[in-house]
Amino acid sequence: MPPSQLGPTITSPLPEEVTPGEKMAAIPSGENLISTVTPPGHEEQRTLEDEDRGILTEQGCSHVLAHNFPTGKKWMILTVIFLVQTSMNFNTSLYANGQAGIAKAFNVSHQTTVTGAAIFLLTYAFGCELWAPWSEELGRKLVLQCSLLLVNLCCLPVALASPNGIASILVGRAFGGLFSAGGSVTLGMVADLFPAEEQEYPLAFIVLSSVGGSIVGPIIGGYVETYLAWQWTIWIQLIFGVCVQLLHLFLVPETRSTVRLDAHAKYLRKHMNVHDVYGPTEHKTWRQYVMPREVLTIWLRPFRMFITEPIVLVLSALSGFSDALIFMQIQSFRRVFELWDFSIIETGLAFIPIGLAYILAYLFFIPVIRRNRKLRRQRPDCERAQYESRLWWLLYTAPCLPIGLLIFAWTSTPSVHWIAPMIGCVFIGVANYTIYMATIDYMVAAYGPYSASATGGNGFARDFLAGVLTWFANPYYNAFRGPVALQTANTVLACIGVVLVIATFIIYVYGPSMRKRSPFAQSILKTFSQGMAIVP
Repeated sequence: MPPSQLGPTITSPLPEEVTPGEKMAAIPSGENLISTVTPPGHEEQRTLEDEDRGILTEQGCSHVLAHNFPTGKKWMILTVIFLVQTSMNFNTSLYANGQAGIAKAFNVSHQTTVTGAAIFLLTYAFGCELWAPWSEELGRKLVLQCSLLLVNLCCLPVALASPNGIASILVGRAFGGLFSAGGSVTLGMVADLFPAEEQEYPLAFIVLSSVGGSIVGPIIGGYVETYLAWQWTIWIQLIFGVCVQLLHLFLVPETRSTVRLDAHAKYLRKHMNVHDVYGPTEHKTWRQYVMPREVLTIWLRPFRMFITEPIVLVLSALSGFSDALIFMQIQSFRRVFELWDFSIIETGLAFIPIGLAYILAYLFFIPVIRRNRKLRRQRPDCERAQYESRLWWLLYTAPCLPIGLLIFAWTSTPSVHWIAPMIGCVFIGVANYTIYMATIDYMVAAYGPYSASATGGNGFARDFLAGVLTWFANPYYNAFRGPVALQTANTVLACIGVVLVIATFIIYVYGPSMRKRSPFAQSILKTFSQGMAIVP
């Protein structure tokens, strides 16, 4: 039915979600504006009554979606999410500066206190995957608010632990990691706000917060450890967490499309007298939310892809290893820079080169994004241009990981100026950012609707390996003896990095054939072959 036959378009704002001047379409009933098709991810059998309802769709109600927010509002939301993600990663690292005080106060070994850092990262790896499906079902805002609140509450048993309460610290840290929603939700918000062809720039911005939050902790932690009691490493986490939670509560609207459509349908029925119009998930019962079949599938899919998909396994291992090195360095920086008699504060400031490297890598990636987009436009039918071109810059930057480790290793001696190992850290930082950004970009393109699971495997590997290597950092370095013990230990890590870099080149060369053997990637290739623009 032509639009002219449907009558005038009614416009009205969504309740509590509108800024001045922003219009949202209130869609009246009409054949081209509603659908009775169940949206993806909600394949439950609907009753006959459901079939007679008009279900609002993204195509018919595009003005309601977060894609239609003004550009300024989108980047305001991204800035708040940047702070939210920074706070979550900040929680993983600042604790390290309280370890000496905890060991003294509770009369436990240093390795026991390291468990508090490692267990947070290990449970964080699982927490990111467990929260993600609920953000798809219940909305990003509710899930992030619940996550932030629970993480903040978990700071209390740690900071208020009794003299015999080391178990309270470990339990608080474990649940703090498990309750952290992390990148699975924040990256999902990028997809909510931007169409596929516009996601790379905001994605690069959010990745910067993910890697950058980890090194903010040790930079300020030196001052906290020197001048304040160990509890302040937790109180500062709580203060930061409460601030970002309030910013998120008051400044960030819901962005999940199905939740916005549900709210819009309720508004139409209540205020516009448009009956028999419903949101895409309003038919779901509470029982379906509590034990939905698809949630279990989504929970298991990242782990299945991590094990069965060679592309996901190799790229996630590379990404996880590079990120885990940062947390190993948090535990080992002191033994390196004490060679130059660095104080605790000076050792913390030694992480600044890594932060500068992250910013540098982010700026370098902007022209790379432009280059890749141009190539995809020029060669729309070329599979390698659409997919493997996203790994092109990684071929040049991934080798920075073993190179930086070797520089860091063999300049860790008093006979060399202390700035030399910091230069090695710059190489490691550039590699870490680029590896994370490039692997996520490639997985999103290669796995399409399964990209959340593919990138979930990536995030799981980063946090899980970081937790494991954090705990093993001190035993690992203590295992090496002799005058070049530090150099040998870091050289071994560099050799592991070389193996993973070689594997990255193999994926770049043989990626098309590997994707042909992947049932997940083949479902995307089939759509691509039918002429649909799925990889802008």
